[in-house]
Amino acid sequence: MKPAVKDQLEGHNVASVFYDALDEEVASILDNASRRAEENDRKTVQARDL
Repeated sequence: MKPAVKDQLEGHNVASVFYDALDEEVASILDNASRRAEENDRKTVQARDL
Protein backbone atom coordinates (compact mmCIF):
# COMPACT_ATOMS: atom_id res chain seq x y z
CA MET A 1 0.00 0.00 0.00
CA LYS A 2 2.79 2.44 0.82
CA PRO A 3 4.17 2.51 -2.73
CA ALA A 4 0.69 3.28 -4.12
CA VAL A 5 0.23 6.12 -1.63
CA LYS A 6 3.64 7.56 -2.45
CA ASP A 7 2.86 7.33 -6.17
CA GLN A 8 -0.44 9.14 -5.66
CA LEU A 9 1.17 11.82 -3.51
CA GLU A 10 4.13 12.28 -5.82
CA GLY A 11 6.19 15.32 -4.93
CA HIS A 12 5.10 15.25 -1.28
CA ASN A 13 6.70 13.76 1.78
CA VAL A 14 4.52 11.31 3.70
CA ALA A 15 4.77 11.17 7.49
CA SER A 16 4.84 7.68 8.99
CA VAL A 17 1.76 8.41 11.14
CA PHE A 18 -0.17 9.24 7.96
CA TYR A 19 -0.50 5.52 7.19
CA ASP A 20 -2.12 4.76 10.56
CA ALA A 21 -4.62 7.58 10.05
CA LEU A 22 -5.29 6.35 6.51
CA ASP A 23 -5.94 2.81 7.78
CA GLU A 24 -8.45 4.17 10.30
CA GLU A 25 -10.20 6.25 7.64
CA VAL A 26 -10.45 3.29 5.26
CA ALA A 27 -11.80 1.07 8.05
CA SER A 28 -14.49 3.65 8.78
CA ILE A 29 -15.45 3.88 5.10
CA LEU A 30 -15.68 0.08 4.86
CA ASP A 31 -17.77 -0.16 8.03
CA ASN A 32 -20.19 2.44 6.67
CA ALA A 33 -20.42 0.72 3.29
CA SER A 34 -21.10 -2.62 4.96
CA ARG A 35 -23.79 -1.09 7.16
CA ARG A 36 -25.45 0.53 4.15
CA ALA A 37 -25.52 -2.78 2.25
CA GLU A 38 -27.07 -4.52 5.25
CA GLU A 39 -29.67 -1.77 5.63
CA ASN A 40 -30.66 -2.44 2.04
CA ASP A 41 -30.94 -6.20 2.65
CA ARG A 42 -27.86 -7.00 0.59
CA LYS A 43 -24.82 -9.08 1.41
CA THR A 44 -22.90 -7.63 -1.51
CA VAL A 45 -21.24 -4.27 -0.87
CA GLN A 46 -21.41 -2.17 -4.01
CA ALA A 47 -19.86 1.08 -5.19
CA ARG A 48 -23.08 2.91 -4.38
CA ASP A 49 -22.56 2.01 -0.71
CA LEU A 50 -19.62 4.35 -0.56
